[in-house]
Formats: sequence, C-alpha cells, structure tokens
Amino acid sequence: MSPGSERLRIWLERGEAGYWLRDAATGHALSWKDPRLLVIKVAGTSHRVRELQDDVFAPGRRLALVREPDNAHDPDAVAVWDADRSLQAGYVPATFAPELRGDEQAVALWEFRDAGGRRIGLRALIAPPDAWIQEPLP
Repeated sequence: MSPGSERLRIWLERGEAGYWLRDAATGHALSWKDPRLLVIKVAGTSHRVRELQDDVFAPGRRLALVREPDNAHDPDAVAVWDADRSLQAGYVPATFAPELRGDEQAVALWEFRDAGGRRIGLRALIAPPDAWIQEPLP
C-alpha cells in the first residue's frame, strides 16, 4: 500500500457477493489494484469453515489484523479475526504480510460460497489507518 497525500475515502457499494469500492471524493470506481489499498483473498479459510459461517465475517463487517511474531511457521504472519477477536477466519497471504505496518483497517469485502450456500472464503479490504470507509445509505 502506498500512502497518499490526501486521506483516502471509500464507499462500499453493494454487489452480488459483497462490495465494490468507490472513491467517495470523486464517485469513481476504485480498482482492487489501487496502490493506496490492498485487497486479499484470506488464506487458510478451508481450515476454519465452521467459524466462517458466523455473521461476523459477512461482507461489510470490520475485521482485526493480528500480528503473530511467535508463529513457528512464519514470524511475519498476520491473522485475520473478527472485530472482537473471538473467531479467526485465516491469514493475510504470506506474500503481503511483511509489507503491513500493523495499524491498518480491514473489512470483509467479498465472500465465496459453496453449492450448499456455506461461506468458504473471503476477500478482505486492507486500508490505511486514516482511511474513511463507509457503506452508502440505502
């Protein structure tokens, strides 16, 4: 994520399986590849399918990013939890975890469901700590 000179303001616009991103200042669509933010597919969700069924992981819900410096497999590991840190969804992919500063915001952005309707995966938005993220009013 590259810091910008102006505070990033993001509207979450409802889509079929989650939210699309819109620049609140201009109204233009934001690409998931915008350098001011990071959109990731949460890793390791296949090990936490039961936890993923909880509404705390529904698109639009806030998430907590928790560093795990004592993780035996990866000292740069960053776990993805619900906002209250009671259920873990998985991890930030190892390719992105080292570039995080530790103060970013995270929101469940998009969900993947199986043929039976169970949530089996998530995409998450990771944004700078000073970004303004808001779902538009209906």
